[in-house]
Amino acid sequence: LPPILNEYIQQQINDFIKERNLIAQFVQVGITPPNSLLLYGQPGVGKTYIAHWISSQLNLPLVTLDLATSISSYLGRSGQNIRSIFDYAKAQPSVLFLDELDAIAKRRDDTGDLGELKRLVNVLLKEIEDYPVTSIIIGATNHPELLDKAIWRRFDRTLTVEMPEMPERKKIFLRHLDGYEDVLSENILDYLSNSTHGINSADICKLCEHIKRQFILSPETPAKIIALSELFKLNPPHDKNEKVEICNNLKHDFPYLTQREISQITHIPLTTVSRYLTKGKKEE
Repeated sequence: LPPILNEYIQQQINDFIKERNLIAQFVQVGITPPNSLLLYGQPGVGKTYIAHWISSQLNLPLVTLDLATSISSYLGRSGQNIRSIFDYAKAQPSVLFLDELDAIAKRRDDTGDLGELKRLVNVLLKEIEDYPVTSIIIGATNHPELLDKAIWRRFDRTLTVEMPEMPERKKIFLRHLDGYEDVLSENILDYLSNSTHGINSADICKLCEHIKRQFILSPETPAKIIALSELFKLNPPHDKNEKVEICNNLKHDFPYLTQREISQITHIPLTTVSRYLTKGKKEE
C-alpha cells in the first residue's frame, strides 16, 4: 500500500478495492457495485497518488481530467469538452480521475458564478450519474466546502486524506531513499521524520530526491550532513529564536557535530552558530 496513507485510509481503500472485485456476486443479487470515490484534503497529501495506485491494483488504464484547465475561454465549449472526456473514458473499462473538482462543481447557490458555469455543474452531475459500473470514477478536491451538495451524493465513498503523521513520514523517507537509507543512521531518519511535521507528502518526496541527488553530486560529504542540510533548505528557520533553538537542538541530538558542520547544515554563519550555542549553554 502507499506509505503516505495511515491505517484508516488504507482500510477504506482496501474495502473499496475488495467490493470492486466482487462485481459478479453483487450483480447476481441485484446490488450496484460501488464505482465512485471522492478524495479531499490539502494539496500534496497524495490524492493523485491514490488514483494511480487504485488504477494499478485494478489493472485498469487511468484517464485524468484536470477540471481547472478544461474550462475553455469559450464557456459553451467546456460542456462538450467534459462530455468528450467522459465518452473517451467510457469506451473501455478504466479509472477516470477528476482532479480539482471544485473548479467546476461549485455550489449552484454561489451568486458570484456565471450561469454557464452553473450549467457545467449539471453536465458533470449527469455524466457522473450515468457512468458505467464497469469503470471507476475518482474525484479530488482541495476545497470540499465549495462543492455542490449534489456532487457529494453522486459518489459512493468519500474519504479525507490527511497530512502524514510521523509514522507515515518515516515510511516515505524509507521508501523514497531506497538504496540509500542504509547510509543514514536511525536517529537521522527519526530526526528527518520528526522535523517534517506540517509538510505534505509531495514535498517530502521531493526532499528525498534532493538528498539522493546530493549523495551523487557530493560523494565526499557525509550523508548525515547532506540529509540535514537539505532538510533545512526545505524548512529553514524563520527568525533568530528558531535559529538559536535549531542550533542547540542539533548539538543536543547529535553531540558529535562540530560547529562548522552545524553551520553547513543550517546555512547559518559559523560565528553566529558559535554565539547561538554559547547563548544556549548560558540559558541552561
